[in-house]
Parts: sequence; C-alpha cells; structure tokens
Amino acid sequence: MLVKTVKVSDKGQIAIPVEFRESAGINRGDTLIMMQEKNKILIEKNSKKFKDDFSDLLKHSEKVAEELWRNKSDEIWDTI
Repeated sequence: MLVKTVKVSDKGQIAIPVEFRESAGINRGDTLIMMQEKNKILIEKNSKKFKDDFSDLLKHSEKVAEELWRNKSDEIWDTI
C-alpha cells in the first residue's frame, strides 16, 4: 500500500502523486470517480468495470433485506 500526504490548494485542488497515477494507470484527461464515506474519500479511475465493483455491496444488501423480511416478530401483520 502506498501512502503519501498532499496539501489542498486554496481552490480545493490536490495533486495526485506520480506513483499513484502510474500504478492506477491515470493519465491526463482521464475521468475519475470520487466517493465519500464520512471523512474518507475514495478516488477511482472511471472504467466500464465500475458497475461490477458494487457486487459485494449488493450481496450484503440482499442478505440484510432477507433477514428483515424473515423477521418472525413482523409475521403478526400477516394474521390481521
């Protein structure tokens, strides 16, 4: 894992270190995707594979939904 510190400019801009750009295959003019979760920001190179990156999240969401749907305490509403 590469770790670097960068400074934010007055305009809110940052420079992505060359090692990061090279290893991620980021070139001038590329589109990047930024996601935020609380105080963490993830920057990812835009790719057609991006939709597949949510497969783990989808599996987790389906599991949670199934657990909620199969909640025995909610079955009382089926008798009304």
